[in-house]
Amino acid sequence: MPSEHLPLIVATFAFLLAGLVKGVIGLGLPTVSMGLLSVVMPPAKAASLLIVPSFVTNVWQLAAGPGFGRLARRLWPMLAGVVVGTLAGTGLLTGSHAGQAAVALGFLLMLYAVLGLTSVRFSVSPAAEWWLGPLIGALTGLATAATGVFAIPAVPYLGALNLDKEDMIQALGLSFTVSTIALAAALAAGGAFALGDVGLSTAALAPALLGMAAGGALRGRFSEQTFRRVFFGGLLVLGAHLASRAVL
Repeated sequence: MPSEHLPLIVATFAFLLAGLVKGVIGLGLPTVSMGLLSVVMPPAKAASLLIVPSFVTNVWQLAAGPGFGRLARRLWPMLAGVVVGTLAGTGLLTGSHAGQAAVALGFLLMLYAVLGLTSVRFSVSPAAEWWLGPLIGALTGLATAATGVFAIPAVPYLGALNLDKEDMIQALGLSFTVSTIALAAALAAGGAFALGDVGLSTAALAPALLGMAAGGALRGRFSEQTFRRVFFGGLLVLGAHLASRAVL
């Protein structure tokens, strides 16, 4: 197999698997795709491929719920923080920072996996949301700018708001949509996402949607708890592999 075909094969597999995970549990597309793609390409290139699949699948997820206006009013301080933090981190994925970005992604994946495997749960009182939301958003934005993954600490924070299942899924879609747009802006400002990258990113949409459809069909056929254990266990191994670059 020619070595130049390897990134294309890995990208197709990455978006199929990432879509499958998102179809089953409602999240994981950027986490899985960035983790796998960063094994064979620079994180900035991986993030540029992520933009269209992430945007389309998250808008789809966002549009499926009934509470957009209510959630947007409640979460806007966090979302504003995401935009500010991401734009403040422009350039962290590119140039001389690429190696550190891959290592940071590895450690972030490991943290995300440990939180998922231990089922750690937090609780945030409504009175604390006005100041904690922007802080969580800014930290998520910086993590997004540095790694291309926008799950930490936004996902644990949203889980701590005690939203019901439908609101939680829609809130994740809203947060990830804003993060995707902010990441695209940061990559473009840093010279890592140009008009030509839109076509490649759009091509990645097909396997992501196919994976999502398969995940939706499989959702009720096995225990979500079992699937989550396999998912987070795999992320832990993948994160350890990327983080090992810090000592190699």
